[in-house]
Formats: sequence, structure tokens, C-alpha cells
Amino acid sequence: MPPAPARAPSDAAPAAGRSPAAPPVNLITLESPFDIDELSRMLGETTIRIEVPREELGEALRRVAEFMGFGIYVYRFEVRPAAEEVLKRFVLELQRVDYSGEKADWAPFEEKGRSESPFGPSGGRR
Repeated sequence: MPPAPARAPSDAAPAAGRSPAAPPVNLITLESPFDIDELSRMLGETTIRIEVPREELGEALRRVAEFMGFGIYVYRFEVRPAAEEVLKRFVLELQRVDYSGEKADWAPFEEKGRSESPFGPSGGRR
């Protein structure tokens, strides 16, 4: 009698060390394109870090400055080249700040609670 043919491992049994739900290794992940309106929706957060394409950097900074023009939210911001050799993208980091009379300078924003009052958690003007 001829020897029995070798059987291929069953598709139902996972290979040792691999879970059956593990994604295939050859997948390509696509980054969503930059959306200037998404940056505008993020304004109001305490901290923001976003990579901006070079072509959009001027508009991004204009929108931040326009948003701060209301005087309610003020940001300290930093712009630096992204971690790539060519200057195609920049990292824009925004940190919300409040003016400190004690320090006579801008200090990082500290959440003091939430309130429905337009004058903050204390309910009155300072």
C-alpha cells in the first residue's frame, strides 16, 4: 500500500501562538486626510496636538487666532516640523492658558469645575 498523503493543517485550528481573530499582516492602514474644519471643531479643548500639512498651516494658525479673538479661550502654541526629512507636515500643539494676576503672565489653564453659568462655577463675576 502507498503511504497516506500528508494532511495540510486545518483552517479551523489556529497556528500555535496566533489567535484566530488576528488581522492579516499585509494590511495597509490609510491615514485620513487633514481636515481644517476638524481642527476648528477641536478648538475649546484644553490641549490639542495635530499634524498639519504645510499648505494648510497658515489657515490653521489664522483659525486659532480668530478663535482666540473672542477672549474666552486663549492658547499658547508651538509649531515645529513633523518627524520626517522633508518639510511637508508640521506639528501644531496648543495648550489653553489663563492670565494669572499673581504671576503677571499666562499660566496653564486649570479646570475649576463646570457650570451652566456664563460666569463660571462660582456663578458671579470676579
